Amino acid sequence: MTGTLGTRAHSDLRRTPPISAYAYEYRPADRVRRERRVRTVAWSLTVASLIGVVVLWLTNSGLPSTSLPGSTTTALGRVTGLLASDLLLIQVLTMARVPWLERAIGRDRLTRWHRWAGFSSFNLMIAHIILVTVGYAQSSATNVLAQSWDFVVNYPGVLLAVAGTLALVMVVATSLRAARRRMRYESWHLLHLYAYVGAGLALPHQLWTGQDFTSSTTVSIFWWGLWGLAAGAIIAFRIVLPLWRSVRHKLRVSGVIAEAPGVYSVVMSGRGLDRMGLQAGQFCQWRFLSGRGWSRAHPYTISARPYPDSLRITVEQAGDGSHAIGSLRPGVPVLFEGPYGTMTADRRTKRDVLLIAAGAGITPMRGLAQSICAEPPAGGPGGLLRPSVVVAHRIRSHRDALFVDDFADLARSGRCRLIQLVGRRGRAGGWLPSTSRPALAVLRDLAPDIDERAVYVCGNDDWMSAVRKSLAEAGVKPAQIHCERFAT
Repeated sequence: MTGTLGTRAHSDLRRTPPISAYAYEYRPADRVRRERRVRTVAWSLTVASLIGVVVLWLTNSGLPSTSLPGSTTTALGRVTGLLASDLLLIQVLTMARVPWLERAIGRDRLTRWHRWAGFSSFNLMIAHIILVTVGYAQSSATNVLAQSWDFVVNYPGVLLAVAGTLALVMVVATSLRAARRRMRYESWHLLHLYAYVGAGLALPHQLWTGQDFTSSTTVSIFWWGLWGLAAGAIIAFRIVLPLWRSVRHKLRVSGVIAEAPGVYSVVMSGRGLDRMGLQAGQFCQWRFLSGRGWSRAHPYTISARPYPDSLRITVEQAGDGSHAIGSLRPGVPVLFEGPYGTMTADRRTKRDVLLIAAGAGITPMRGLAQSICAEPPAGGPGGLLRPSVVVAHRIRSHRDALFVDDFADLARSGRCRLIQLVGRRGRAGGWLPSTSRPALAVLRDLAPDIDERAVYVCGNDDWMSAVRKSLAEAGVKPAQIHCERFAT
């Protein structure tokens, strides 16, 4: 294949490790406390903003008069609209790729916050539309349809808000898990970007005609500040910072390695890659500027410890974007966003590790194993020793195995061991091959000292849930378990 570097000739395991690998400081407890504080502050600010919205509404609008027709309904419509707006901005901020939030909270948890804020905002927005329309209709003694038409025709910005609402309805409909499973990643990601369109179209209606947005200087500053913060975060961290980093590091494709049927590694070269802040186990959003589809970013994981002049990702062909990976040619420019993800070596609270992966989930584990094996001795069971790494790879057949030679090279150090769990997945809710013994027995075979190890898990959601359940039954504490869905 043109542009292919052979199967293992490019192996970077024999290269001199970066200096940073030998400057590793094992202080995970301090890091955990810092990140817990960031999460607490972020969640507290979220709650405070919602409380602040209600307080400002009560201070400036006051409780409605129950003697006037529709006043109570209209008041409820206004406060639900205010809360919906606040949650919409929180939803935008959770996906703005703010670096310190990404690092402290993690993409997985931020995605859950994003879903919570998004669905809550949508439900409150629908309540706002219904309540305000009914309330105004009651106060003017007209019907709901006539009042709806009056809003669209005579109230500035409402027509734009209707268009924004339709965009948000489309985003919510395609965010439902049943719909998401039936869509190609590329289509889902494109439709999901309409959330920004919906939020932007709602802005004029709220700031031009919303009584609760314009009732006082304090309220106006509060809302303009929130909207400015959300817009600034998107522009800074999703547009300006990725472009600046891409120009600075000048990434280009060096070659493509066929790892297994339908699985390719892409080797990229650039300058100053050791200053990207990229660690093994993390992922970036990649755009390969080679023909159609270059405008759509795809989340691919680092599969080798980065070096100052090169890095590597490994991709399983699954969608339109990943199917084009095998045909990439040397010299293709690359844009990237990131790095993202918290499944890194410095997150663990134990020296020794157990890495459990299914299929292409071995990709981040390969880089993690290499990085951890390069660490200096650290305290733990048995005294001052280099970390011990056990890798368990769940595959359907031996032809699906990845990085076998690389793990064999690591095994020669005496601190890494690869175990393949071969066979089709067993009973529903299980994570082992159908011919395996009970999960607890397998875990104890993999690592008799499992309760003294950090455990990293990577695979599909259902499979990871099954692994976590077995780990909990084996007595592994939640703080020792590291899982992450590479959501976008």
